[in-house]
Amino acid sequence: MKLKRISFSSRAVVEDPFSWAYELEDHGYTGWELVQEGTQCLTSKTITRMQDIFDTTDLDLTLHLPFSDMNLAGLNPGIHNEVLHQMRDYLFLASDFIELAVVHPGYLSPYGAQLPDLAWQANIKSLQSLCDFAADHGIMTTVENMPQVPKIFGKYPQEMLRMLDETDRDNAGLTLDIGHANTMGTGIIDDFLKMYKGRISHVHLHDNMGEKDEHLPIGKGNIDWKRVMNCLSGYKGRFVTEVNCVEEGVESLAFLKSL
Repeated sequence: MKLKRISFSSRAVVEDPFSWAYELEDHGYTGWELVQEGTQCLTSKTITRMQDIFDTTDLDLTLHLPFSDMNLAGLNPGIHNEVLHQMRDYLFLASDFIELAVVHPGYLSPYGAQLPDLAWQANIKSLQSLCDFAADHGIMTTVENMPQVPKIFGKYPQEMLRMLDETDRDNAGLTLDIGHANTMGTGIIDDFLKMYKGRISHVHLHDNMGEKDEHLPIGKGNIDWKRVMNCLSGYKGRFVTEVNCVEEGVESLAFLKSL
């Protein structure tokens, strides 16, 4: 299988990514998805290093907004406003380099679990706010489906469809995470692929055994990748391998090319 629109993303956010980012093209990647966490964060200090990567490589850059300690469905006004403030700041910092950003839906806090409808509305309003800000900077915002984690929104196809419909923004799309969908039970990957046929904006690829979100190299779990990639044959967006290191990315690329 030939893959031209393939990006690398690493979950290792405690090591310096700017040292290995220059190697990605040599390994066959054409893009890098920067995870706005830990050492990968764009800041006033790291922005010059990002600019150098942008200027000296042909990598297509995308952004994964932060998710640690970030809850778009939070019901504490002060903390919730700070979450949105930080996400808008990161979108602005990256706006010279990216045209697409990925965001996780919110989740039910202990208080939110008592008021799930209010938490859902907070999540929708947050997504609308981020989409509106991103649109002003020419950025597509894609909401990612979630794995089997208690009290988080966005695990099922119908729920994601409702979320995007209620967000109701032209620049709101779906990031289909195949590994996440696999943790939700038999048939959920197929349901996503059928329900969102022609509507997928971005795709994350990683593997697991169906029990938990492991982010294994592609081919090391129980996902039927040949069937998945055949179903995505008409997809025009970018694929992103989400694994733990460049070596696992290279291994994943080799597996995909063998299909």
